[in-house]
Amino acid sequence: MPGTKTNTLVIQTSEGIAFPLLLASPVTRFLAWAIDALCILAFCNICSAALGFLKFISWDIASAVTILAYFAISIGYAMTLEWYWRGQTVGKRVLRLRVVDAQGLRLQMSQVIIRNLLRFVDWLPAFYMVGGLACLVSHRAQRLGDLAANTIVTRHPRLTEPDLEQILAGKYNSFREHPHLAARLRQRVSPEEAGIALQALMRRDELDPVERVTLFEQIANHFREVLRFPQEATDGITDEQYVRNVVDVLFRTKMNP
Repeated sequence: MPGTKTNTLVIQTSEGIAFPLLLASPVTRFLAWAIDALCILAFCNICSAALGFLKFISWDIASAVTILAYFAISIGYAMTLEWYWRGQTVGKRVLRLRVVDAQGLRLQMSQVIIRNLLRFVDWLPAFYMVGGLACLVSHRAQRLGDLAANTIVTRHPRLTEPDLEQILAGKYNSFREHPHLAARLRQRVSPEEAGIALQALMRRDELDPVERVTLFEQIANHFREVLRFPQEATDGITDEQYVRNVVDVLFRTKMNP
């Protein structure tokens, strides 16, 4: 129900398939921020040492440049990492958290900028008090920056390799003929994306035939945008087989074709 506190976000496709995402708790998010704060402090200390020569010119100039550098590092650290690491910073990686769009869509640069610019408001009056209270009140554990950017922070526990014999046994995977691309695919695909593809395969028999074709077409097209395999690896395979090959690459550790 809207407004009800929950620790899970359920994304439902047009085909009626629901995919749950675990939401990060305020405590876990604070611990991730604490790790990031230490990283920022380390960067600032390095920057301060590098700018130390300015003190010999003017203490005022040195102080002004140091303050500007601290501001740039504080904002730029999270913006840069969340964009290039697909919603993660060092702290979020350590605690297995990720910023995602609230509707499950791809995170946009504008969302990264908005949520981080409002970080100073969430910080007030100290130690993220406003942001922490907003997380406790929000039914999706969103701070003010998340509400403005329409983002959430999800938690993805370490995945154990599932038993895929029921869907992959005896199936030839042409993607395994290109191990360098397979490795790049594993690097670019988030745990949430991998989980959605796996659940779609596991629950494919529950779908109406037309809905099944549409769903796998959407998922396959998404992975095609993430990484393109050469034509000889994709010729003659259906969208469902394409997704099956992707899941095989993502979840199976052995890469023998």
